[in-house]
Amino acid sequence: MTQGAGQGPDVRTATLRDFRVPAYVHETGPVQGGSAGVAGPGVSGDIPGTPDEGYTPTQRDLPVINRGDTVQVEVQAMPEPPQAPASDEHGPLFVVGDVHGYLDELLAALQEQGLIDADGDWSAGNARLWFLGDFTDRGPDGIGVIDLVMRLSAQAAAAGGYCKALMGNHELLLLGAKRFGDTPVNSGAGTATFQAAWLLNGGQKTDMERLEDHHLQWMARLDAIEAEDGHLLMHSDTTAYLDYGDSIEAVNDTVRETLTRNDADECWDLFRKFTKRFAFRDESGPSAVRELLDMYGGHRVVHGHSPIPYLLGDVGSEDDSDGGGPVIEGPHIYAGGLAIAMDGGVTMAGKLLVCQLPLDN
Repeated sequence: MTQGAGQGPDVRTATLRDFRVPAYVHETGPVQGGSAGVAGPGVSGDIPGTPDEGYTPTQRDLPVINRGDTVQVEVQAMPEPPQAPASDEHGPLFVVGDVHGYLDELLAALQEQGLIDADGDWSAGNARLWFLGDFTDRGPDGIGVIDLVMRLSAQAAAAGGYCKALMGNHELLLLGAKRFGDTPVNSGAGTATFQAAWLLNGGQKTDMERLEDHHLQWMARLDAIEAEDGHLLMHSDTTAYLDYGDSIEAVNDTVRETLTRNDADECWDLFRKFTKRFAFRDESGPSAVRELLDMYGGHRVVHGHSPIPYLLGDVGSEDDSDGGGPVIEGPHIYAGGLAIAMDGGVTMAGKLLVCQLPLDN
């Protein structure tokens, strides 16, 4: 079941007729997952019943779509924010799926929901906005996206609301590529490097050129998992978060401490686990979601990472010349109603999703 995100004009709704599925995606089934754009042949990450032995995220399984030159967005210094109004009342809750550098699409989607004005400034008062990770790679302006999120965070706080973000696997990938470059890491299936994995998975050289220390510090401090209004927010549809702690605070502390130690192998293992996907998709999906909810609380998981067309098992093909393939209008509710997927597939001509929670069943 795929829910709409509200009434109003579609920002970038499109069929997936131009999406090209790599040949090895079909080797063992219609959708062979793996991890966040990085799985090898015959490897399925969290798909029940398939081996995880030798898994390493060093090949891409999501396309890199070039849409012209990188858009350069000048980020002006913000004036001192006004004093936030005194109020303990929470505003409406919104979540944003994977952005992957598509700044124009993000601006349009946020404006459609009334979260920003025509100038790109926060206009939602005490509303709460959560980004679910993956700000960079594949699309043209990942650094512009990060700059926007950082600016909106300051503006929202001044207005009595907030704009926060979670860490996605592509933030870990970009951090690793910047810190470790071509340093070999123990991938579990031969030699790998962050630099090679980053380039294979949509790394944009213009993003790397514009990456500054404050961007790196911001990414390294992001939380991995959070809870809001009974929703357990995370980037990846995997149970690997359970490996890092028995509470939300413990998971976030462990992830940050891992990055602080600056050990290439430790960071690679963290990235590898965060790239797994599809834990909630099949028959065992509801029990996997309940395992997370029982540990960390909440009644529903909300995640990005796996494009909804992958979850639906219909990603189009090279022969889709008649406009076939799913049209993504909104989030996908699945796993017996326990999980909400928020990656509309903006990298494959889908839609960048910004939605208000809670969603109707």
